[in-house]
Amino acid sequence: MQPKAITHHGKPLGGARFPAICAPLVGRTREALLAEAAAVAEKQPDLIEWRVDFYEGIGDAKGVAELAGRIKHVCQGLPILFTCRWSREGGEKISLSQAEVTRLHRAVCESGHVDFIDFEMGNEPDHVRQVREASRANATQLILSFHDFQRTPAIEELNRRFAQAEQLGADVAKVAVMPGEMQDVLVLLAATLQSSQKLRIPLVSMSMAGAGAVTRLCGGAFGSALSFAIGQSASAPGQMPIEDLATALAIVRKALGPSR
Repeated sequence: MQPKAITHHGKPLGGARFPAICAPLVGRTREALLAEAAAVAEKQPDLIEWRVDFYEGIGDAKGVAELAGRIKHVCQGLPILFTCRWSREGGEKISLSQAEVTRLHRAVCESGHVDFIDFEMGNEPDHVRQVREASRANATQLILSFHDFQRTPAIEELNRRFAQAEQLGADVAKVAVMPGEMQDVLVLLAATLQSSQKLRIPLVSMSMAGAGAVTRLCGGAFGSALSFAIGQSASAPGQMPIEDLATALAIVRKALGPSR
């Protein structure tokens, strides 16, 4: 079965390359972000993620939405993923309430400056619904995520999380977990393969830190449609430089044959 690619304007993200590559922006000021965006865009990832939880102006929803437009311009039209992570999800400490974060996502969707948004599926159901409605109304694709930075849940739980994202109306399901041992990496890959064969939507998965780095290289063979790489700075443990990842993924694709 062919893996499901994430699409952008009706075409597979990354074209013939599977998985696609996403590079994060983690600048803390407007000037730092725009300089980082220009430098990362030159490396031509398939998707650029703005991790807004690193940004010191996160409390100004209107300003964030406007800055998303500037980032889009600097990135020369590359698709933009907007993500806000709480510290419990591996993000920075932010002072916003969940309701304020939800309003921030709605404002960014309404701006039309981003192509994808990432929202934790474990947030309050009403907030998930609001973000889902805002993304649909503004043609912004929704990635619903599950993160566990302490452990790797059992395969049944991982499959349930992938399925939950689809049931909640996600366009893409994402699961990221922390391995305690190499066996946990196999559990994550097995769940990815099983869920990719059952779900209608594309999915993204990763096992984090050094032990899980292999999933960033071979996850596509098991159905994960996106791999995250360092453009200038890492946003999560286990990421590697975009040049190294692109080279490694090309080797894996060649080895797997033309169907990948």
